[in-house]
Amino acid sequence: MSTFSSSLTSLGSQNPRRESTPPSATPTPSPSPAPSRFAPAVPETFDDLGISQSFCTDLILRRLLLEGFSSLTSLSNTLKLSVAVIDIVFKHLRSQQLIEVKGMIGNDYSFVLSAAGRQLASDRFAIVQYASAAPVSLKDYVAATKLQSARVHVDRRTLRMAFSDLVVPDRLLDQLGPALISQNSIFLYGPSGNGKTSIAERMLRVYQDAILIPYAIEVDNQVIGLYDPVVHQRLEMDDPDIDPRWILCKRPCIVVGGELVPNMLELRLDDASGIYAAPLQMKANNGIFIIDDFGRQLISPRDLLNRWIVPLDRRVDYLSLRYGVKFQIPFEMMVVFSTNLDPSDLADEAFLRRIQNKILIEPVEPHVFDQIFARVFRAKEVPYYEESAEFLRTLCLQDGREYLRACYPGDVCHLLQSISRYEHRQADANKEDLERAVALYFAKG
Repeated sequence: MSTFSSSLTSLGSQNPRRESTPPSATPTPSPSPAPSRFAPAVPETFDDLGISQSFCTDLILRRLLLEGFSSLTSLSNTLKLSVAVIDIVFKHLRSQQLIEVKGMIGNDYSFVLSAAGRQLASDRFAIVQYASAAPVSLKDYVAATKLQSARVHVDRRTLRMAFSDLVVPDRLLDQLGPALISQNSIFLYGPSGNGKTSIAERMLRVYQDAILIPYAIEVDNQVIGLYDPVVHQRLEMDDPDIDPRWILCKRPCIVVGGELVPNMLELRLDDASGIYAAPLQMKANNGIFIIDDFGRQLISPRDLLNRWIVPLDRRVDYLSLRYGVKFQIPFEMMVVFSTNLDPSDLADEAFLRRIQNKILIEPVEPHVFDQIFARVFRAKEVPYYEESAEFLRTLCLQDGREYLRACYPGDVCHLLQSISRYEHRQADANKEDLERAVALYFAKG
């Protein structure tokens, strides 16, 4: 019987369902300083840049409107464009009398918008307010995402290290290993409280490299914001030869639960700024997208599965701008569905066939329950006795309950600590306190 624990080192920490990064305190190596398969050079011309001169001109005008005084170097640093590219636009704007040079700062110009330049910049700003890092082209983003697709090399030993803060039997590791190497979607199912979410979140630990993510993407002269500091963990990168429009990050992991609604999977236009926000699956590219409590979302399972049946099969997705322009993006991620419902009640055979890895997380066996108990209580520094784990098992199986669950030791330990704080004493796993905690924990039938 496969078994698994969900409450060990980070005991009792219940992360809210959100776009998030899972636990990362692992013995795995740190990400490499830069990705080896994708390292774009700094563009010195518009042919290399991938976006038009007119787009960059509007971007620079908007930036100058916000800054007032500026310089070639300042614009280069803010917009993540080379001085050579900025200089091309600067000369064009100067020839059109849209900027006025006010002086020199060393070998650099100090300049402002002219009256005509401010009027033009204001007109551009009224349409789109984006005035930050220059976007990359859709073509370059697609190529980069494919080049940075995950390649996992694991065995039982490395997996045991990745999940070292959990009690994971070898049989379960041997199911997870091939699934992770395949990088195909995974369906984790089984009774609640046995660690499906915990194991899904820790899958990110098998990746030992970093990726480059653009600040934004340009599609049909529209800006799609991609980099999200809530989701993407930025790493320091000191390489002047790499295009600064790309940010070095850990591979992302996005976790969503019952709050998932259809518009989170589509482009969302901010009417005030004129900028599109990337959907969740786009932010999760080159990483992991976890659908927790699958089947309990506001979006029905059938609607979600219909939306993703093509992306899961062909690894491409299709998005649309507000005015109807449709374009293709990579769907280059591992999607993990976690549910305590019967898979056959959630999806038909055609969809389940596209999820090649289906792993049942079963209730824990007594000896595994005891291991979890010992880890939890030691970590929380709650004294316990030789017979405490067995006594807790007996209590948990009373009143018609048939199965032990991995969450019981952590939850009961938390209650013991609450009881002790209420009575101003040291927490203790004696029989009397265990009975009180269990009585609080389980509802009466």
